[in-house]
Amino acid sequence: MKRTMTLNLTEAEMTVLERMCEERGLSKTALIRQALRLYKSVDERLARGEKVFVESADKAEKTELMVL
Repeated sequence: MKRTMTLNLTEAEMTVLERMCEERGLSKTALIRQALRLYKSVDERLARGEKVFVESADKAEKTELMVL
């Protein structure tokens, strides 16, 4: 069962959403669903006390992801 919601975004947030959708060839709904799955995955790891890192392609740089 699917449910509907209304989401109010600032102009800047909508611009980012539209740009990301265009770059990835996704609808706004699909992009938001992906974002929710990603956030859930990160949140579950942090809840278990794990750390999440972002690493550069050449592995020269590694930064801990901080979630507010």
